[in-house]
Amino acid sequence: MTPPAEAPGTTATTPPAEAPGTTATTPPAGVHGPAATAPLVEVRDLTVEFAREGAPVRAVDGLSFTLEEGRALALVGESGSGKSTVAGALLGLHRGTGARIGGTVRVDGTDPATAGPAALRRLRGGTAAMVFQDPLSALDPYYAVGDQIAEVHRTHFGGTRRAARARAVQVLDRVGIPDAARRARSRPHEFSGGMRQRALLAMALSCEPRLIVADEPTTALDVTVQAQILDLLHELRRETGTALLLVTHDVGVAAESVDEILVMRDGRQIEHGPVRDVLGAPAEPYTRRLLAAVPRLDGPVRPVPAKDGPPLLEAHGLRREFGRGRKAFTAVDGVSLTVRAGETLGVVGESGSGKTTLGRMLVRLLDPTDGELRYRGEEIGSLTDRELRPHRRELQMVFQDPVSSLNPRRSVGESIADPLRAAGERDGTRIRTRVRELLDRVGLDPDRYGAYPHEFSGGQRQRVGIARALAAEPRLIVCDEPVSALDVTTQAQVIALLAELQAELGLGLVFIAHDLAVVRQVSDRVAVMHEGRIVEQGTVAEVYGAPRDPYTRRLLAAVPSLDPVRAAERRERRREPATV
Repeated sequence: MTPPAEAPGTTATTPPAEAPGTTATTPPAGVHGPAATAPLVEVRDLTVEFAREGAPVRAVDGLSFTLEEGRALALVGESGSGKSTVAGALLGLHRGTGARIGGTVRVDGTDPATAGPAALRRLRGGTAAMVFQDPLSALDPYYAVGDQIAEVHRTHFGGTRRAARARAVQVLDRVGIPDAARRARSRPHEFSGGMRQRALLAMALSCEPRLIVADEPTTALDVTVQAQILDLLHELRRETGTALLLVTHDVGVAAESVDEILVMRDGRQIEHGPVRDVLGAPAEPYTRRLLAAVPRLDGPVRPVPAKDGPPLLEAHGLRREFGRGRKAFTAVDGVSLTVRAGETLGVVGESGSGKTTLGRMLVRLLDPTDGELRYRGEEIGSLTDRELRPHRRELQMVFQDPVSSLNPRRSVGESIADPLRAAGERDGTRIRTRVRELLDRVGLDPDRYGAYPHEFSGGQRQRVGIARALAAEPRLIVCDEPVSALDVTTQAQVIALLAELQAELGLGLVFIAHDLAVVRQVSDRVAVMHEGRIVEQGTVAEVYGAPRDPYTRRLLAAVPSLDPVRAAERRERRREPATV
């Protein structure tokens, strides 16, 4: 595999970093020599425009900032604020795209927009490296992880294949991949999500960069793996002096990781300053609104009125195995729970804990291997598809990724109409009227019936998924990570919409998430899953206020804190070898 000359995800060299909110220190002697007199990164009046039908779209508008060696800066804002566009500009990733770049960008004195091929390669390999949000799309699925890292190293430093492979094993070990020599021969699909993100970090480190640009590096990770990745970034900065530009919509992640925060909105700077000042005493109303939308472990919880009547849904000893014989794997093992009308049961746990498998069984998208599943008193776990048909429309699911759950070749109106047609409705006028009502009900323009999924933002697509679930007039909805990829304000809007619909329609909700703060905010009761089992279950006050199980306590300890001082203290307590 030969990487393209301008392939992102390359690497570079380094200086020391300190705990968030502290004063910058001078890089240690021997890391990169004496402290530089000019900033490592200097951005002045940056503008980026993309061509669109009609007028061009200005994604970044007059942004300026600097980043010194060994320091960490977070670009924070909602989706579409221009954060990733800025990150791409630092490595010249907009070259050849038709984008119009204005202003000045210098990375170690090099302008990535105008540098020649050799200088650009030196910049991307010898100075800066980028870690992308989705490691599955950034890593080649056909090649071993170690070979991909080795090839990046050889591209920039030459040398033998053996030496490059040894370097790949070295950096994989450095980022905490267990048994690195053996796992270097694995392909990306054989790694967990957290291990793939560590592999991208290893690829970035293979050429000893002075700057790491990390674009939403922990968005899809559960809280414990997220904490490990953030701790790793901090350790790398402290040991090598590498500067960090972190792009994130999660303010808590920024508080855990950086010295300064730059808040963006509509391509412009709203507020910029030390992390303690911006998070502790924000000067701008927009920053205050952004912080107010962040779910917190110490924030208000929903009132818990008594839910009368028999359970809507009951699971007793639910079990699901995959594979056969020696390769059999138990994903859900003996789970029992209940959900009543008007109640929200939160299900939390790390990736691989069995949450999604459980959710799919509850709506019979997966058949249980064993156990009982009762809906409104009737056993449905063993019913055939034909026997289950009368209950299908009352049990619905909202999926994590609306992009993959919506057909890109069909309009959103037609996708929302599918449950109506499945229920036997054939009158086109009635179908269209009902779909328009549903679009309006979830806060979307009814006139966008004919629009396609790519024309909607992430939050809007999730609203489309909710509208599709509502079309069947369900009594119970399982929401599988419905807000995990959304920024905090959009997340708050979707959560508020679900609460409003539940109150109006009396829905039972099962809310599956790895974000404990979100689950605390939306749930009446919480079930904590670990390795296929429920290890703790109770009211929000019981589980969050007095957790009994050590696993629950570990999950709560990994939730990011908005207080940089507390975040640093918790990071020190977590300082021990991490495995993902």
